[in-house]
Parts: sequence; structure tokens; C-alpha cells
Amino acid sequence: MPKSRIRKKADFTPPPEKKATSIDLRGGGRRWVAPLMLAMFGIGLAWIVVFYVTSSSLPIEALGNWNIVVGFGFIATGFVVSTQWK
Repeated sequence: MPKSRIRKKADFTPPPEKKATSIDLRGGGRRWVAPLMLAMFGIGLAWIVVFYVTSSSLPIEALGNWNIVVGFGFIATGFVVSTQWK
């Protein structure tokens, strides 16, 4: 029986090394986002707590129960600002 041909395989060449991309951990120009977001959350929470603790006489007595809406408005603004965080 004749000998079969031996196929020569190409030598293994490893794939080129991937270079790490630099990530800007400082936030670029968005350093204001986290403090503003936390401030909005804090102001909203404080507004609602003050409203309940003072039995509706503070922060703005004329608003009545709408003070709760104002507090949640600050909190919602904090969530809107948080979408800008990278």
C-alpha cells in the first residue's frame, strides 16, 4: 500500500496582544453629577421629613400637602441628573 502524503500544517502564530484602553476614572467633565444628584436626594428627603415632623407648618405652610410633591420633585430631579453619570 502506498504511503499517504503528510500534510504540513502552518506554524502556530499567536494572536497579537490587545492593548488596554485607558479609562478616564475622574469622570471627565461630569464631576458635578454625583454631588448634585446626592444633594437633590438629600434636599427632597429633608423637605418631606421637615414637613412631617413640624406637622405641616414648615417648610412652606401655604402649600399644605403639596410640600410632599415638592419633596418628591427634588428626588425625581436627582434621578434625572443621575442619568448623566458615566
